[in-house]
Amino acid sequence: MGDFLPNEEDTVTLSLDDGTELECAVLAVFPAGDRDYIALLPLDEEEGEEGEVFLYRFFEDEDGEIALDNIEDDEEYEQVADAFDELLDSEEFDELFDED
Repeated sequence: MGDFLPNEEDTVTLSLDDGTELECAVLAVFPAGDRDYIALLPLDEEEGEEGEVFLYRFFEDEDGEIALDNIEDDEEYEQVADAFDELLDSEEFDELFDED
């Protein structure tokens, strides 16, 4: 799929286990291992700690619809978190948030 750097207005609405919905900004879609993942930042700061980022598996289903899946495995989550940290450190990400 390659690197996908979203527009600032790209958002995703998550349906949480308790039935509530949470609107999140899409920070990035990025590869880790042999899968793609998505990093989301909740727009409603009251839900969690400030700056908390949600990481999910990112894929297209049979119909070509975008789908997200929870990361169940701690080892997989660590790999994804490390890949996201590397992305944050990269030049591309700095340019994404550069206001000039």
